Amino acid sequence: MKSIIFILVFACSAFTGLGQKKTKAGEAAVISAATVERVAKTLSADAMQGRSGQIGGVLAAKFLAAEFTRIGIEKFPGLTTFEQTFTAYETRTTALYVLLNNVPVAKEKTVLVSGQPHLNWAEDDDPAPRVIVLGAEANFSKAIRPLLEPTENTVVFIDPAHEESFKKLSRHLKGGQLQSQKPGPFSTVLAVVAVGNNPIHYRVAANTTVRPVEMRNVVGVLPGLNPERADETVVFSAHYDHLGFLPAVAGDSIANGADDDASGTSAVVALAEYFKKRNDNARTLVFVAFTAEEIGGFGSQYFSRQLPPQKVAAMFNIEMIGKPAKFGPKTAFITGYDKSDFGKILQRNLAGSPFRFEPDPYPEQQLFYRSDNATLARLGVPAHTISTDQIPTDKLYHTVDDEVESLDLNNMAAVISAIAQSATSIVAGQDTPTRITNAGSIVR
Repeated sequence: MKSIIFILVFACSAFTGLGQKKTKAGEAAVISAATVERVAKTLSADAMQGRSGQIGGVLAAKFLAAEFTRIGIEKFPGLTTFEQTFTAYETRTTALYVLLNNVPVAKEKTVLVSGQPHLNWAEDDDPAPRVIVLGAEANFSKAIRPLLEPTENTVVFIDPAHEESFKKLSRHLKGGQLQSQKPGPFSTVLAVVAVGNNPIHYRVAANTTVRPVEMRNVVGVLPGLNPERADETVVFSAHYDHLGFLPAVAGDSIANGADDDASGTSAVVALAEYFKKRNDNARTLVFVAFTAEEIGGFGSQYFSRQLPPQKVAAMFNIEMIGKPAKFGPKTAFITGYDKSDFGKILQRNLAGSPFRFEPDPYPEQQLFYRSDNATLARLGVPAHTISTDQIPTDKLYHTVDDEVESLDLNNMAAVISAIAQSATSIVAGQDTPTRITNAGSIVR
C-alpha cells in the first residue's frame, strides 16, 4: 500500500491543459491524465480508510468537494456546499438469544433484523410472531429477501443445507445495518437449525440500538448554455465509498478500493474539468460522487429524489475502469446495452476512433442492476454503467488487494477520453437516448 504521502505529492502535480476547441470526428478528447492519477491515488491511499465511516468517508467527500472548487463548477441548486447531506439509520444488534425446544441456538447461527430496542418473544404470545421453516429445497435468496424489510414479526428457522448462504448474509448484517428510512416496528429473527417434524417451541430475546448517520454525496453542476436545453440534465456519476476495513491479510486490513470505485470517481472529476474548460455544453451537466453504493445504493436513491427524472436526458455511471476489458485495451462495455439506444449513440460519436464500446459480456452477473444507474433507470432514465472489469475472474474485487498499483492508468485515461468524446452529441442536445420502459422490473 502507498502511504498518505500520495495526498501530498499528487495534490501538487501539474495537470494537462485542455483546449477550448470542439472535438472533431474521430479526434480524442484531451483528458488530464495527471488529474486521473492524482485523484485515484488520493482516494485509494491508506489515509482514506477504505472510504467508509465518519473518518474515511468524510475525508474523501471533503477532498472531492475541494476538487470541484478548484475546477470552478457550480453547486447543485438549493445547496450551499458541494456536499449533499442526508440522514440514514444504522441498526446494530447488541444481544440476541434464540432457544428452540429449550436448547440454545449457537450465536453464530442467528441474526436479527430489527429497529425495536427490545424483543422478548415466545410461541404462546398473543399475537405470536409468524414462524417460517425454510427447508433444504427452498430458494434461500428469494425467500429471505422480503424478510430483510419486515412488515410483521417473524421467526425463520433455516435448514443447515443453507448454512453457507446464511454465513454470507450474516457477515453483511452483523456489522450493523444501514437503512434509508427510520426502521419500522417489526423484526425478523433468522436461525440456522434443523427443526425436523417435532413441535416448535421457541423463545427469542434481543436488544437493538438505532442511531442516525449523516451521509453525503458530492455534487457539482455546469449550467446549460442553450436556453432551450438548459433544463435538461446529463449526469456523470460514480461512487466514492468502499468497504472500509476487512479481515487482515498479511497485516493489511484496509480495502482501498482503487478500482472499485476510485477509478470511476477519478473519471467524474476529470470529466468535470474537461467540460468546464470546453465551456460549450448546451444541456446542464451534473457531476456526482455517490456515497453508500456498497451498502444499498442510498446515495443514488437520495439524489434521484432531488431532480425530475423526466428531465434527465442520460446518465453516464462509471464503475471499475481500472483494468483493461476482456475485449482488449481501448475498449469498455455498457450495461443494459439493449435497454435503450444510449450505447449506439456513444459508438456513433466514436466513429474514426480506435476506441469501441461493447455490450455487457457478463449478463449473468446482472451488473445493470448492481450499480447506481439502477435507481434512475427504474424511473425511466437511460442510465447505464460503463465498465471494463472482468468481474468473473477479478481476484482483487472486494479484497484488501484492490490497490492503486493494480490500475492501468494509461488505459483509464483512454476510457475517460472515450466517454467525453462519445457524450458529445448528448451534451450538445443533438441526441437524446430512448427512455428505459421496463423500469418496474429493476430492483436496486
